[in-house]
Amino acid sequence: MAGDFDRSAAWRAEDLERDRSWVFSLEDRDRRQLAAAVKAAYDPDRDLLDYRREEFDLGPGLATVAAAAREAHFGRGVALVRGLPREALSEEEFRLLSWAIGLQLGVARPQGKATHYLSDVRAAGMNYRSAGGRGYNSDAGLDFHADTCDLVTLACYNKAKAGGQSMVTSSVSAWAALAAERPDLAEVARRPFHFSRNQEEAPDEAPFYPQPLFDFRDGRLFCKWNRNRVRTAQELEGVPPLTEAQRETADLLDAILRRPGLMFSMWLEPGDLQIMNNHVALHSRTAFEDFAEPERRRLLHRLWLAPPDSVPLPESWRVYFRSIEPGTVRGGFRGHHYDDTRRAFERRQAAALGMSTAIA
Repeated sequence: MAGDFDRSAAWRAEDLERDRSWVFSLEDRDRRQLAAAVKAAYDPDRDLLDYRREEFDLGPGLATVAAAAREAHFGRGVALVRGLPREALSEEEFRLLSWAIGLQLGVARPQGKATHYLSDVRAAGMNYRSAGGRGYNSDAGLDFHADTCDLVTLACYNKAKAGGQSMVTSSVSAWAALAAERPDLAEVARRPFHFSRNQEEAPDEAPFYPQPLFDFRDGRLFCKWNRNRVRTAQELEGVPPLTEAQRETADLLDAILRRPGLMFSMWLEPGDLQIMNNHVALHSRTAFEDFAEPERRRLLHRLWLAPPDSVPLPESWRVYFRSIEPGTVRGGFRGHHYDDTRRAFERRQAAALGMSTAIA
């Protein structure tokens, strides 16, 4: 069993309820500056990858967002910014604001088969449990999981008619519970499970990869979990069947993650920006019912980010992230359309932030 390690992100639900210092609010002047900066730069005929970070003077509100990102990255693993100027912006302008914030925080990572860098999280008829299913374009309740990046941001434009509640659990606290209650299964969780890439692998990648659920590096705990992708991996040739111990580990971990004392639930309101550190926090969502009117339907914008101040990852994360060195462009799904345009964007953005493009 691992020795002492950083427990900054080892919170319980009551801790987030009692101490709200992980919630940040924008002032009216901040909102006005953010809206003005986006409106000045917005061009409906321009691709997101063409925008440069220096084109957006986001004003003092950026310092608030950056402080929230630091809290997510090096504090509790989750932060919330309230008050993005949703009412002052069109849907496309709000989408650009999400992108502009990301340009200030890190290098955006591709998110799937289409090699897209910003996901519109909305119900689009996807079957979450299918071999190639993704949760972000379904209305289903999701398994607890970590995304394929260091930091993930979710900017809320519209909430659902009913449901769609966000849930977050500290994976550091989950590990503590697992290790205390079943140290034998905690050891199983430190050995590789196999995860499917859900048919989104790049040409030089296998359709699945091995990775432990928990590992350590330089006094930090790291977690990787996605029950759905472990399940679909079992359908792939070459993946060994789960052992009884692995099944028991998965069942207990999922139960721990949903314990009321550990799981924190929150409603994201229009104008909210949620930021999470995937290494120390796992997240989920309840199923939802949408509005009939297209303009009112649930919509959030998701970014996966590699920040310039990232920490070293365990060696066992290399296949999944392609780089484990700090300050590198890492993580994401390169998908099927990772071309010269996307490489050029990543190199340009990395250079602006002083980062290495080791995986580009």
